[in-house]
Amino acid sequence: MKSLKENFQKAHIVIIGSGIIGKFNALELSELGFQITIIDPAEQKNSSNAALGLLMGNMYQKRRGRSWDLRKQSVELWPKYIELLQKFNYELKIKKPLIQLTTNEEKFKKLEKFIYQNKDLNLQILERDSIFIKNINQAFQTKNIKGIISFNDGRINAPLLLNTLDTYLKNKKINFVNEEIIKIRKSNNQWFSTTKNNENIKSDMVILCNSLKAINLIDNLSHNIKLKPVLGQAIEISINDAEVDLLTLPKQFNINGKNIIPISNNKLIIGSTDEYSINPEKNIFEKITNFLDKKPTWLINGQITKKWFGIRSRPEGEPSPILKNFGDGLLICTGFYKNGILLAPACSKWVASEIKKYFS
Repeated sequence: MKSLKENFQKAHIVIIGSGIIGKFNALELSELGFQITIIDPAEQKNSSNAALGLLMGNMYQKRRGRSWDLRKQSVELWPKYIELLQKFNYELKIKKPLIQLTTNEEKFKKLEKFIYQNKDLNLQILERDSIFIKNINQAFQTKNIKGIISFNDGRINAPLLLNTLDTYLKNKKINFVNEEIIKIRKSNNQWFSTTKNNENIKSDMVILCNSLKAINLIDNLSHNIKLKPVLGQAIEISINDAEVDLLTLPKQFNINGKNIIPISNNKLIIGSTDEYSINPEKNIFEKITNFLDKKPTWLINGQITKKWFGIRSRPEGEPSPILKNFGDGLLICTGFYKNGILLAPACSKWVASEIKKYFS
């Protein structure tokens, strides 16, 4: 009788979608010995390339249910994956802490209640006079922001993470196919993924990680999965003010829903938006910088030096993300909305567990 390991080594798995979720699944499954092919016609255009990389796990306020379980597991797993990937790029790391701020008193009371109820030593309340927001108050010329800080949450550089995963997968000799899959079907215990050029790629299993397009490849009438496109934008702003040094600010923080990441003494990134469209709004500068009652002069006069967007998928009528095993060698792992990078470790573990059951 063949051992389970021999089954893994001979089994071929196709992953459709090469974003953070597809690549993390490939990493996890290649570690188990599976033969992997990743298929994606537009690897550089998926939403993962537009991610800011914020990992908001412990700061998540709903501490129950599947969503919290996935966050909790991912927070525990991330250090192990960083250790593994640092063998391929020593610069990869999670920068901590993460700060969430608001000018809304009602929202602050909710944050305050969350801290008191959970009694987590790695979560603290930040009052107006906190040392952690002193420089933010000074730079943004405000006195009424306050919030919380999480010493276990932070940010990972998303492009660096994707590049490091590419290096890892290349080292593992993972096969990449730059084609669009228009149809999948099963015949004689084998899956056939048909490309736009009418070529068939044969495999033992298929994992759909291709965001919105995943539902086009399944019988949607019977599975009733609905995904809504949500577009997020970010901009890099260059300022010209000798009195403001952006590097005196925290590494990453959020004010009234806008994520702010200083990247040099005169440049910062601000994102993201929620636009229920597949086309980005124009004249985004005003909308994305409008997170305080009054903008500082240096921000008003700032110049956009770069802007980008990503289209994310949000499930309708069910929680995010969608993790489903259709029971015949087909899995779907998509609909992560804003949490693809954060939840990638836990979801790849779920996929690996389902696949091991399939071959047992």
